Amino acid sequence: MFVTTADPVREPPIMTVNTVLSLLAVDYPADKLACYVSDDGCSALTFYSLVESSKFAKLWVRFCKKYKVQVRAPFRYFLEDPISTSAPNLEFKEEWEKIKAEYEHLCLKIKEASRKSAPCNLTHDLAVFANIETSNHPTIIKIIGENCEEDVPHLVYISREKRPKYPHHFKAGAMNVLSRVSGLMTNAPFTLNVDCDMFVNNPQVVREALCQLVGRESERDMGFIQYPQCFYNATKDDPYGNQMVVLIEYIGRGLAGLQGPPYSGTGCFHRRKVIYGAWPGNAASINDYEAMKEFGKSEEFQESATHALKGEKGIRKSISDYLEASFQVAACDYESGSSWGIKFGWIYGSMTEDVLTGLNIHKKGWKSNFHLLDPPAFLGCAPTGGPAAMTQQKRWATGLLEILVSKSNPIVFTLTGNLQFRLYLFYIYLLSWGLTSVPELCYAALPAYCIIANSYFLPKVQDPAILIPVAIFVTYNMLTLREYLKVDLSFRAWWNNMRMARITATSAYLFGVLAVVLKLLGLSDTVFEVTQKDDEASEDEDDDEINGTAKFTFDESPIFVPGTTLLLVHLTALLSLCLGLRPLVHKDGQGSGVGLGEVLCSLWVVLCFRPFMKGLFRRGKYGIPSSTIFKSTSLAFVLVCLGTASWA
Repeated sequence: MFVTTADPVREPPIMTVNTVLSLLAVDYPADKLACYVSDDGCSALTFYSLVESSKFAKLWVRFCKKYKVQVRAPFRYFLEDPISTSAPNLEFKEEWEKIKAEYEHLCLKIKEASRKSAPCNLTHDLAVFANIETSNHPTIIKIIGENCEEDVPHLVYISREKRPKYPHHFKAGAMNVLSRVSGLMTNAPFTLNVDCDMFVNNPQVVREALCQLVGRESERDMGFIQYPQCFYNATKDDPYGNQMVVLIEYIGRGLAGLQGPPYSGTGCFHRRKVIYGAWPGNAASINDYEAMKEFGKSEEFQESATHALKGEKGIRKSISDYLEASFQVAACDYESGSSWGIKFGWIYGSMTEDVLTGLNIHKKGWKSNFHLLDPPAFLGCAPTGGPAAMTQQKRWATGLLEILVSKSNPIVFTLTGNLQFRLYLFYIYLLSWGLTSVPELCYAALPAYCIIANSYFLPKVQDPAILIPVAIFVTYNMLTLREYLKVDLSFRAWWNNMRMARITATSAYLFGVLAVVLKLLGLSDTVFEVTQKDDEASEDEDDDEINGTAKFTFDESPIFVPGTTLLLVHLTALLSLCLGLRPLVHKDGQGSGVGLGEVLCSLWVVLCFRPFMKGLFRRGKYGIPSSTIFKSTSLAFVLVCLGTASWA
């Protein structure tokens, strides 16, 4: 079981701790499980939090299994009081109160440690974190808990070596290090990876996944099992349009009938041999020369990989006996001359390493499955603010477009590999998301341009041809609304998602396209931005957020400039029309000039960007910063002048 974290500020350690505790407590034999935590932030606080949580885990795991607790992330479990809502026996009541007190004490210790420059004295196991630099440090591997007599799985902390002269490949590089270290220490035939904010919500998830991977007709070609991303902090009516309920319900289920859904980066079970580059149905054969060349220089890891590819257990020693070899495979120069990140493992070359890795698996002919459980298998933390949501969408658009313009695109894999044609069509649709920003922005600006330039692009109201765009508009919106209503979502949820689709396409996607263009021109490289994740419970939650009417938040990021500029241009155009500076066509429809259709389209764009219009008049995090307004006003002025010049 792999857990990845990269920043103790953006990803609070208490969140990672709860994810780890939920994994350690799943309903599966503890001696067949091991949890590896990758800390790319090389944080003494994260390590300290895990050490303290391992002590609590001995009580927590036993309590969960004894009383068959359903939700095994403590911060969610203790939100409800089973003592007040039922009539538990005295023993349960005493244990529940004891466990809750221990968890509160754990939270207090972590909270107090986070307020200090160092969580505690950097001595003993913490001494390695003294004078450490996040991007320049040696490998740190600590066995926090080893499954001996306790009914708790292994727990291993890993912070891979980083040096300025060596690329570290962000999350993909961390996952490959986890694969190698775990391959040495335990070499389980299956792996599960989750983000640090995604805890186990269904304790039977391991058994459920293995039922899909073992003992079925599809066993020979089933490469991975993907669980949908669901969120515990989902705000009512999805105000930021990032909960993907309809996407999962329709596209996810539909792809399950083809070669399978893509790999989504978290909540996914893989066969280890699939990660190691095996093809379905082929008997693995590997000689020493191939192993040396493909898997790196570690002879112990070559032997481990050979056992995994052949489906053999091999002779296992204590995990502490593999520490020295683990340091070798976690070194920053270990992958030099190997095929890690190129032919197997998590594939390099994209911000969305998950989609690229899944595409690489699918092109070999492996299938995947989309598994829906009730209750959901995992629950994660959705971005709850405009900046976080836009950052996430920008990263996705950048990464997907990087794949499309690379040698690893689905066109090549369909022609040279075993990627099914219909799945190829889906990948093209997915990878092209960022490109929609160009036509979206042009069409969003077109009504305002027509008003300012006294032109038109739609038929007049009296022209029967107007029925064509009206029919398309009504049909599209009615069909999408029907999809939302069928999965028990509200009209407001539909509108929020339609609105955010316009905002995202003209801002986050646009910056994603620009980032890839600059990369292709060799002017700059893409940068992996960690999404801000909220702590388990925010003490300063607004009443609006609690009631599901969350206000849109802003910061000084340039990502909000295009949307603000677009809104200002439309407001200027509509104002000029109201003041009589731009005439409408005559009622009889004669003559040229702006018509009612262009005005309605302009009003529709303003309605979609209503959060930005509110942001113009608000202050603090709910208001658009003055620097963004100044930049947008300058751009809007230039665009309006250009439109006016074309009319003149």
